[in-house]
Amino acid sequence: MRNILEKQVKKPEEKTRKMKPEQKKKIVLYIVLTAVVLYIAYTIYLLIKEPTNVFTVEEGTLYQQETDIGYVIRKETVVRGNNYKNGMEQIKTEGERASKDENIFRYYSTNEESLKQKIAELDTKIQETMAQDTGIFTADMKSLEDQIDEKLKEINEITDVTTLTEYKKEIDNLITRKAKIAGDLSPKGSYLNELIEERKQYESQLNSGAEYVTAPMSGIVSYKVDGLEETLTPDNFGSINKEFLEELNLQTGKIVATSDEAGKIIDNFCCYIATISSTEEAKQAEVGDSVKVRLSNNAEVPAKINSISYEENGEVLLILQLNEQIEELTNYRKISFDLIWWDETGLKVPNQAIVEQDGLKYVVRSRAGYLNKILVNVTRQGDKYSIVTAYTTDELKELGFTSEEINNYRKISLYDEIILNPDLSKAE
Repeated sequence: MRNILEKQVKKPEEKTRKMKPEQKKKIVLYIVLTAVVLYIAYTIYLLIKEPTNVFTVEEGTLYQQETDIGYVIRKETVVRGNNYKNGMEQIKTEGERASKDENIFRYYSTNEESLKQKIAELDTKIQETMAQDTGIFTADMKSLEDQIDEKLKEINEITDVTTLTEYKKEIDNLITRKAKIAGDLSPKGSYLNELIEERKQYESQLNSGAEYVTAPMSGIVSYKVDGLEETLTPDNFGSINKEFLEELNLQTGKIVATSDEAGKIIDNFCCYIATISSTEEAKQAEVGDSVKVRLSNNAEVPAKINSISYEENGEVLLILQLNEQIEELTNYRKISFDLIWWDETGLKVPNQAIVEQDGLKYVVRSRAGYLNKILVNVTRQGDKYSIVTAYTTDELKELGFTSEEINNYRKISLYDEIILNPDLSKAE
């Protein structure tokens, strides 16, 4: 009985001794895993907080810019004929230049399709009649045939509608001249001449019924007529304000629809963008200041401030004058664009790498394990970066540096490695 009790008492002790190694292993494993997780988390935290304390100097550009909404203002004249209900054919294509009094488009004549069909049928009869007289051959005929063949080869490579029309006219004239020669020499000349004469009559009807519209001035031809040509004009600068522009109810970035009744001639030398801004740069701007405009096609266009007026709420109405990308802007009346107040290109460094001491600015360069204090000239400073250069000898003299100090002056260079948040006391 006693032995049985002893065995019962020892069993829990033996069980406890057997479980201790497993528990120790688990505890050790938990500690190691916890340490690894904490180490990884701390490393990530350091990377996020401060990825590196060294920055490589590179070439870069800083911008002081804002994104604004602009209204395109142009000097433009709408041209419309009497037969605008007949439909129109473009002679000058969208964006093409035209001289004053040059034909830019025409309105179709009455029964134009019927007349064209009759002319085409006569052309077929003329060709068939000439083909039957195989014995006719003169030097003039051969020359005309060569010219026709050459034009036919060239026409296959032409995509411009206006050029194609001109080539077709030239080919028709060559064929007509060939037919006249054949008519004079052929036994069937009388019939051939009758066909040619009939064709002339139809062609005369076609041309006399068409109304040609000419350019009232030289400039860019456009068919994007929106009815605002006499509203958003340079002549109305004095009446333009924020309320006036908003009441136009225009959609930003919408392409102006092409008209099939009228066209217009746009001054190709300049256009304007009216915009409202509330930035400090706008409030400090002056008429004549040079700026840049970045359009939706990423083109950066030089511009100047043509006029400035102030709204009651403190906003500023700027009218910018552009002399480039005018063809691109003919598509729009209201746009989104970037107004660039200034831009500077040069050696780009983080602001946190620059330290000021005694009115001068320095960076600390790390090279081959040595830290050198480098005096820099900050030419432009943005929110996060600055553009810096080395001082010239004359500039250093103006700052009061001695000849020895100037001779020992270290210059910042492309690809230098500089320290972020440096301690100048640790640099030479």
